[in-house]
Amino acid sequence: MFGKITATASYVPEQIVTNQQLSEIMDTSDDWIFSRTGIKERRISNGENTSDLCTNVAKKLLASGGLAPDELDFILVATITPDFNTPAVACQVQGNIGAHQAFAFDISAACAGFVYALSLAEKLIRTGSKKGLVIGGEVLSKVLDWEDRSTAVLFGDGAGGVLLEATNHQHLLKESLQSDGTRGLSLTSGFVENKNPYGSSSTQYSACMQMVGREIFDFATRDVVQSIKAISEHETVDYYLLHQANSRILDKVARKLKVPRHKFLQNMQFYGNTSAASIPILLDEEVKRGTLSLGSGQKVVFSGFGGGLAWGTMLAAL
Repeated sequence: MFGKITATASYVPEQIVTNQQLSEIMDTSDDWIFSRTGIKERRISNGENTSDLCTNVAKKLLASGGLAPDELDFILVATITPDFNTPAVACQVQGNIGAHQAFAFDISAACAGFVYALSLAEKLIRTGSKKGLVIGGEVLSKVLDWEDRSTAVLFGDGAGGVLLEATNHQHLLKESLQSDGTRGLSLTSGFVENKNPYGSSSTQYSACMQMVGREIFDFATRDVVQSIKAISEHETVDYYLLHQANSRILDKVARKLKVPRHKFLQNMQFYGNTSAASIPILLDEEVKRGTLSLGSGQKVVFSGFGGGLAWGTMLAAL
């Protein structure tokens, strides 16, 4: 058996924070942010945590698929902003929706997290599971330094996901998952200092998001391009759904691949960078819009890339 995406869903906080609003609390402007990133606004949580966003997505997926919670075999959540180190967000979602038969765990692969989780979920289907949820969810606003305009203007909160069900025909056709920990310190978040009564430590790292923007941009437009090229070679791809980090990245990737820019779907102008949530939010919006249709056989490329450094690319037939 193989895994097939049979439903999509997304959920974002109601609160919209525009570039203009950010300019009131830090030295920035709408023009400065938009010209460099393509972002106009983002959703920022007003008290909802990651498990809340992901639970809403899970409920929508069950409703869309016409499933009872106990029909699920697994729940995977990709996130770097869990409510706790333990319990996992996936376990919280499992409890919140009453999916008593499902096992649940989180995957931490930053912006590549959704593709990594989707890959793993498909393997679970191949080894006997029948139905499961794959969700990417983040509340990045809680790990940002709101005085650092180099990071605070980039990120937003949200969650998206898919229902994956067993089928006789292969739909997730090719994949490439890669990591390079030697460059991992280009993007860090959530550092926890080792403090105890029997030793001491000192560090320059912060619990807040820190990023060397140029290194990440170069990585995305070099390594990720090679990954997409390898996956899509000799394939007729209808659309590319890349991690929504920066419109300039999409522009350059399209040029390097010699693919029309309109095939690279985009919604970062409304949500900013939502890390593991960005691809499933975009997928759900385009399905709702009618650009993409589940069951159509359209070929799409998913590609997530970021902290780790980790990147994952997948060719799927919807």
